[in-house]
Amino acid sequence: MSDAGDDAQGRASGRGAANRNANGHANEHANEHADGRANGRANGIRATAPGRATVPLSVLDLVTVGAGSTAHASLRTSVEIARLAESRGYHRHWVAEHHSMPGVASSSPAVILAHLAAHTSRIRLGSGGVMLPNHAPLAVAEQFGTLEALAPGRIDLGLGRAPGTDGRTAAALRGPGRLDEAADEFPRQLAELTRFLDDDFPDGHPYARVHAVPGPVQGPAGRPPLWLLGSSGFSARLAGELGLPFAYAHHFSAAGTLPALDLYRQSFRPSAVLDAPYAVIGVSALAADTDGAARAQVLTGALSMLRLRTGRPGLIPTPEEAAAYPFSPLEREFVDSWLANVVHGTPDEVRTGLDDLAKRTGADELMLTSNAHSGAARLRSYELIADVYGMPLEAPAAD
Repeated sequence: MSDAGDDAQGRASGRGAANRNANGHANEHANEHADGRANGRANGIRATAPGRATVPLSVLDLVTVGAGSTAHASLRTSVEIARLAESRGYHRHWVAEHHSMPGVASSSPAVILAHLAAHTSRIRLGSGGVMLPNHAPLAVAEQFGTLEALAPGRIDLGLGRAPGTDGRTAAALRGPGRLDEAADEFPRQLAELTRFLDDDFPDGHPYARVHAVPGPVQGPAGRPPLWLLGSSGFSARLAGELGLPFAYAHHFSAAGTLPALDLYRQSFRPSAVLDAPYAVIGVSALAADTDGAARAQVLTGALSMLRLRTGRPGLIPTPEEAAAYPFSPLEREFVDSWLANVVHGTPDEVRTGLDDLAKRTGADELMLTSNAHSGAARLRSYELIADVYGMPLEAPAAD
């Protein structure tokens, strides 16, 4: 969940016309489609809190790869987590887009989501998110139209404007000359993607006879709701102006959570999609049977993030490696600051931390991510959190 990191006021002149274009298209059909979806329940945006949870709970999956493991094993763990989440009442399972990072295997969310759809039947699946500047809008519309055809009514299309990687990799993804312009182009790309999903380019438009398939040109078809993702004010404001749901990356940009959510709510205009704001925050959370076991796992994620931030990305280290690592005073300061925003400990401690965060931020939903070495520890964490909230156990979908 990221949006390039500029503040709410930044680059305003560069996005003005495109922003008006995106906003105009998002609202022009509001009366046509006012069919009861605006409260966000019929389209799967709003959910009911399960068990004793104060807000709905969901999963954000980075498909982390630990030292000594493989991408194959991590993807298998993602299926296990999705099936567990479905059976315990988590509302959605989103997959993030990252590139050129050895410690994650989520460079292709649409491919992973298709695999998860084949192993589940009820839980919502989505991107957290697709980094739109990395892709042609038509390609995204085709991918998520295909996903919607595979799993009707279960797909979310979350969109971000950051590259999900370093600048050099972003340049390799996007091609020469597109890196600097990509963030400012986001509102125009969003409007274009929306037109492709709805198959409603006006007569005379260069793309009026270009159709995203699967899609409406083939007959009546559902389409995934759009979400905007961010770690600063740009996407918060744009999501509010378009009347779209918003997901904020609290798990790696905690200092900006409250300002971004305030900006989203203040900017919100009712739309055919939502009649009131709906804000999700991504939260790093890991529960274990003991506080020590939880601390050992989250320290592996913190060391991995330290290495990433200092240009040394790699697989998620083992708990033994993290415990023995000779942190310098400056590195220790970074790790302590990082861990202060990770809700971890015993199930009761995690429940208290999550409830406090939901109350403090007013978030409508918490999306939990666990950046740890062990896939088994991640799976166990989601199980323990479901247990502590008394989330009901239903039979998982059959393969």
